[in-house]
Amino acid sequence: MEEKKETVAVVGASPLKDRYSNKAQTMLEEYGHSPVPVAPKHETIEGKTVYHSLSDIPQAIDTVTMYLGPARQDKVIDQILDLKPQRVIFNPGTENPQAYEKLKSAGIKVQEACTLVLLKTNQYMKPFNP
Repeated sequence: MEEKKETVAVVGASPLKDRYSNKAQTMLEEYGHSPVPVAPKHETIEGKTVYHSLSDIPQAIDTVTMYLGPARQDKVIDQILDLKPQRVIFNPGTENPQAYEKLKSAGIKVQEACTLVLLKTNQYMKPFNP
């Protein structure tokens, strides 16, 4: 059975090739998903239109993959609650336990993991126990 491909907001997207957010955007595309870069200071990254906030994205988002540190997440967490994706992946360095209960109580799954590792090990689309 063919895996469903996702539309994924990459929060903290960067045009710099050595940044994990850039690697994740590229790898999501390689694996057939549709990455949507989110960053306040860029217009395009890897040929894709960049949205300055999650609130600006016109389509439904399945997953948000976080590349912003917890100190910069407050506004983003509120936008995620409005967006109602199925899950948020908190990549290493972005863990924010204070936000997890808010997200979970809104029915959004929370996953502490590395998007790159999930993709490379074929665990990205597997169900997980929060």
